[in-house]
Amino acid sequence: MITLTEKAITAVGRFIASSEMPTAGLRIEVTDGGCSGYQYGLKLEDNQTPEDTVVDCGQVKVFIDPASLPMLDGMSVDFLDSIDGSGFKFTNPNAAKSCACGTSFNTSSEGSGKPCS
Repeated sequence: MITLTEKAITAVGRFIASSEMPTAGLRIEVTDGGCSGYQYGLKLEDNQTPEDTVVDCGQVKVFIDPASLPMLDGMSVDFLDSIDGSGFKFTNPNAAKSCACGTSFNTSSEGSGKPCS
């Protein structure tokens, strides 16, 4: 199960409200890349696919593809807004290693990433 904090739900709601396209929810996915091997991807979706797991977070639905689900299970997503900047913060119990940027991770303690720049 993935959880979104109230701040994250509010932020996604603002993005949906400002979108000119019809939006059914937020897709969270894992792709190859980033400093640590995998990176999180977020995008607004106009519909879900039949293979998606759908997490209902009140006013926001989250779509997760089958390949990403095992790496995201148990994760929580927060939204930080400070003088240093704003953005989503991922707390993922499946991440054995994470980059300082906070958007890149690896599920193996050995990792296969590259140095951060």
